[in-house]
Amino acid sequence: MSKDVGFIDYGGAPGRPPIVLLHGLMGRGRTWQRQIPWLRRYGRVFAYDAAWHRGAKSIEEPSPENLCTERFVGDLAEVLTWIDMGPAVLVGHSMGGLHAWCAAADYPELVSALVIEDMAPDFRGRTTAGWRPWFESWPDRFETLAHAQQMFGEVAGRYFYEAFDDGALHGRLDVWAQIAEEWGRRDFWQQWDAVAVPSLLLEAANSVTPPGQMHTMSQAHENAILLRVKGSDHLIHDSAPDEYRGAVEAFLSGLA
Repeated sequence: MSKDVGFIDYGGAPGRPPIVLLHGLMGRGRTWQRQIPWLRRYGRVFAYDAAWHRGAKSIEEPSPENLCTERFVGDLAEVLTWIDMGPAVLVGHSMGGLHAWCAAADYPELVSALVIEDMAPDFRGRTTAGWRPWFESWPDRFETLAHAQQMFGEVAGRYFYEAFDDGALHGRLDVWAQIAEEWGRRDFWQQWDAVAVPSLLLEAANSVTPPGQMHTMSQAHENAILLRVKGSDHLIHDSAPDEYRGAVEAFLSGLA
């Protein structure tokens, strides 16, 4: 696996399924650093940077056919095949959660379980047009962590700053907006309906998902569990880390 994709093997417990961490839109693999130490008890942990999240110097020019969920899911399947340690537990936040369950639907032999954090199948009718003024307010570089936290808040500011390259964006804002724009044109219920593996669904108290959709997801599968995490924002694993850890550890322990 080429180093320029930000692919990292963090090691972990032998004899357990591999655990692959999937970041959200505008995130990066290394933003999972606070969860990796305890996750290593449950399997060998891997993380990587999705396409168009790998640093400003490695941005490929997108084409419409590439800026689609199927491209990201194909990349994920390639990663799982390269790891070659049996079906993996996929832990995905937001966009990463979507890619996780689509991979479980399209490549069931590669996935053993899912942890889906604050993501839903149907955002149709929503648009990223309102993001443009916000994006235009971003500086070319954030000089310090405090600078990023001043703009985004304590939790999200730390998340973004960890993803950046020395304060500079690790991708293009217009490309990230195009990725999210696809979610406003199509739904992914068919892919969720095809999932057959145990799944933990975590919904933020201050969620970005349309109301009721994660509940509907949990009701569609008898082996899906939904937990709405009190006091949490979209980044549940960082805004409510103890609750997130407790839920995920209980879920992973149950898989054994």
